[in-house]
Amino acid sequence: VKGHGRLLIMDDDEAVRSAAAELLESIGYAVATAADGAEAATLYSEAMLSGRRFDAVVLDLTVPDGVGGRETMARLLEIDPDVKAIVSSGYSTDPVMANYREHGFSGVAVKPYSLAELARTLKSAIGDDTTN
Repeated sequence: VKGHGRLLIMDDDEAVRSAAAELLESIGYAVATAADGAEAATLYSEAMLSGRRFDAVVLDLTVPDGVGGRETMARLLEIDPDVKAIVSSGYSTDPVMANYREHGFSGVAVKPYSLAELARTLKSAIGDDTTN
């Protein structure tokens, strides 16, 4: 699945951030990354103010020493009620993963996810108007 648009990936694991960014860039997305929710909210806010908003964000649910996905999503909804966000976690039994829409998320990606799976989830969240 090819795509285009601007994405923000938030994950506390540098290897996951880098790999996800590289893979998503290889299929056509422009990708920015953040290590935790505080950084992600700042980047999202700056993008909104500059008129170069992100088409979607992928938020790691659990960030042990920082702001995780649930809290970040609440902040992003304050910044942009129309934010498109995917919650990502290796903890598939977390209630947020099962009831992601109740928390404002547009989709879910269980780690470890494949590029094809993540691309399909993003396409569904963003909509056909921004992906091929």
